[in-house]
Amino acid sequence: MSDQIEYAGFEASEFAENPEPRVPCVLLLDVSGSMSGRPIAELNDGLATLKDTLAADSLAGKRAELAIVTFGGTVNVIQDFVTVENFQPPHLSAAGGTPMAQAIITGLDMIATRKATYRANGISYYRPWVFLITDGGPDDGWHAAAEQVKKGEAAKSFAFFTVGVEGSSFDVLTQISTRAPVKLKGLNFRDLFLWLSQSMQSVSQSSPGDKVALPPAGWAEV
Repeated sequence: MSDQIEYAGFEASEFAENPEPRVPCVLLLDVSGSMSGRPIAELNDGLATLKDTLAADSLAGKRAELAIVTFGGTVNVIQDFVTVENFQPPHLSAAGGTPMAQAIITGLDMIATRKATYRANGISYYRPWVFLITDGGPDDGWHAAAEQVKKGEAAKSFAFFTVGVEGSSFDVLTQISTRAPVKLKGLNFRDLFLWLSQSMQSVSQSSPGDKVALPPAGWAEV
C-alpha cells in the first residue's frame, strides 16, 4: 500500500511540474532472432535518432511520451511512458521467437492505463499512437489481438500503425490492423524514426482533437 501511495505522489508531482498535454506513443518492437546483426543495430541507431530529434524541440520534449515493448522469445516492457527528456534509448539485442500478439495486448493495456492516469491528474492528451515494427509474423496466434486493435481503432482510442521489414508476414499484418501495413525501405529505421519524431512534433504543436497533416513517409516502399 505504501508503494502505491508513493507512486501516486510521484505522478502528481510529475504532472504538477509539467502540466502540458501529452502525445503518447508506444513502440512495439520485434527483437526476435531474425533481427540479429544489422537489423537490430539499425533499430538501436533509429531509437537514438528519435530521442535526439524530439529532445531538440522544447515543446515536443515536454509533450511527447514514449514507451517501448519488445517481443523476442518473451514480451518485455523495456520502458513505461516517460517524456522525451527522461527517455534513454535502450540497447536492444535479438533472440527468440515472435510473441507479437501478446506484445500488442500489453501495449494496448499500457495505453488504457496511461489515459486513466492523465484523466485522474487533469491532463489533456492527444490520441495515442501505437507503432508495431516487425520482420516476421506472430507465432502466438493473433485473432484476439486483432480484435482489440480494430475495436480500439473504431472507438478512436488510439491510432495503430504497422511497419514491416523485408520478410514480414504482410498477409497476417494486414488482418491485424485497420490500416494497411507499410513496408520499410531496406533497414531505413533512422528515417522512419525521424519521420515519427517530426510527426509527433507536428501533433504536439496542435491542440488536442485537431487534425494534423503528417509529413510524407520517405522511408516507406511504395
